[in-house]
Amino acid sequence: MDNRKRPFEAVSTFNDTYKTPEKRGSVVRRLQDSDYMQWGVEETCQYLRREDLGEWEDKFREQKIRGVTLQYLKDADLEKMGIECLGDRLHILHSLGKLWQIEGGLNKVFNDPIHGHVELHPLLIKIMDTPQFQRLRNLKQLGGTYFVFPGASHNRFEHSIGVGYLAGRLAQALQTRQPELNISCRDILCVQIAGLCHDLGHGPFSHMFDGQFIPKARPGITWKHETASLAMFDYLVNDNKLKSVMKQHGLVLPEDLDFIKEQIAGPLDANAAKGKKWQYKGRPKDKSFLYEIVANKRNGIDVDKWDYFARDCHHLGIQNNFDYRRFLKFARVCEVDGQKHICTRDKEVGNLYDMFHTRNCLHRRAYQHKVSNIIETMITEAFLKADKHIQIEGSGGKKFTLSTAIDDMEAYTKLTDGVFEQILNSSSEELAEARQILRNIVCRRLYKCVGQTQAEEPISVTQEMILSWEANLAETVPLSGAQDVSLKPEDFVVSVIYMDYGMKEKNPINNVRFYCKDNLTTAIKICKNQVSKLLPEQFAEQLIRVYCKKTDPKSLEAAKKRFVQWCMNMNFSKPQDGDIIAPELTPLKASWSDNNEGEDGEGGSSTHVNYAHVNGEKKARTQLFK
Repeated sequence: MDNRKRPFEAVSTFNDTYKTPEKRGSVVRRLQDSDYMQWGVEETCQYLRREDLGEWEDKFREQKIRGVTLQYLKDADLEKMGIECLGDRLHILHSLGKLWQIEGGLNKVFNDPIHGHVELHPLLIKIMDTPQFQRLRNLKQLGGTYFVFPGASHNRFEHSIGVGYLAGRLAQALQTRQPELNISCRDILCVQIAGLCHDLGHGPFSHMFDGQFIPKARPGITWKHETASLAMFDYLVNDNKLKSVMKQHGLVLPEDLDFIKEQIAGPLDANAAKGKKWQYKGRPKDKSFLYEIVANKRNGIDVDKWDYFARDCHHLGIQNNFDYRRFLKFARVCEVDGQKHICTRDKEVGNLYDMFHTRNCLHRRAYQHKVSNIIETMITEAFLKADKHIQIEGSGGKKFTLSTAIDDMEAYTKLTDGVFEQILNSSSEELAEARQILRNIVCRRLYKCVGQTQAEEPISVTQEMILSWEANLAETVPLSGAQDVSLKPEDFVVSVIYMDYGMKEKNPINNVRFYCKDNLTTAIKICKNQVSKLLPEQFAEQLIRVYCKKTDPKSLEAAKKRFVQWCMNMNFSKPQDGDIIAPELTPLKASWSDNNEGEDGEGGSSTHVNYAHVNGEKKARTQLFK
């Protein structure tokens, strides 16, 4: 009986060792599954205790079994060692097999248009072959942008595969380059799973759903797609009974499940983590750099961006100026302020500025395209009108609407971009208004953009403020005279767009650390003025766009003139085409009279454009002066 109690006591001792190695003077090294070939007898016995096999550790000690011999152990060898019960021998062999099973076995190969032939671990394939992951095939990566860019038809499915693959590439590069980091195959597998599952929570038309629809449909809640990703991941694992499969491939639960979810959305209990030096449960502080691979909260340089830069540029037909393969060559982990962070070579600082510039270009040219934005606004309006009339069956047979499906993952699994066609092709009278909006999109009867402007300083915009602006636009009467067109507040749509380098007004490169060729371990900071004088002075801006729902020429012309007058009243910047759409108004504002806004250099020349009416048409007279 004493012998039977020993495993429990040994496991308790091992857990203490695993969490706080300094409590036992005889063993101070943390076990790493990837290092099993270097294990001595004591490390091998520690592994046995972890696997509830501590009762056999004396027999392994007697035979001086080390890690290098583990793969050669057969059933007959265990029998010779005195382990007589077949069940015990099979249990030992199964547990030992986890050490090399985690490395993959028969991986599956995908031919990806961006990364070429992508090889994935069998556990990743198990996750992919679930309804919760396959749902991503029916979620457009770029939402409404597909209605503007014909090639942007790719989905969250292939993006997620790419992120999982790149997460493994970066983790493996660090493991190979710096063995002292003790990155285990188990660590790499968890990082890959996090990359694969990071977007499970996206709704129809991706960011439109959590950025526009949910805030308007349920203004009382704070909800992000990352929140749903965690819930969907839990549902995926439980619904498909993957915990046993994960254990077979060497994962330790629930520790590794926590680690995977923390990589996606940060600390699982932010309130409990406040004030603590280390906020994460999945991995200790000396593995802090692993949290920067999938979703880098420190500076935004992560494999998620690497994939969508390359994939979106490919499908949009836009040049990608950033090559992640070069970053992989120079990535190293250095200690910064007591924590380990992923750093890169000092000479790569210019390439990182290019990376964030590429991000800004993608937003400006595609993600925030004025037609893409208004299409997503129209889809949001249609979804709001259809919300309570769409019924989705969830757990226990309970019915959910479009906006409440996020509360039940069984219902949410059924919610994809297909809801667009469901409304469009319906014959229900209740969906008539929503159906008409979507038909207008399909037939290209879109709201028209009347202009874009900026405030002198960023404004903290609320939904109430936007409604008041729409009312002001309807009430505005141009100083040039009253208009005979009636426009109501509901005829205008005001959209506020934020452009930045990923960290609002901050320069993300200030949070990146670099190392030099002559010193690979010391992390340094490189300031912007050490790089180039041609880099941006500001890293964020706020754009205010106004659309008009009435599209007949007379209403549109009146809306444009009201917009120019509204910009004057609000002291906003002059619209780019202000001199064209309202030449009688723009000279009335003194600050708008200088078209060059102080851009002239000493001794340089500038161009001034005057508009005049000649034979009933507006003609531009260009004056060049020194």
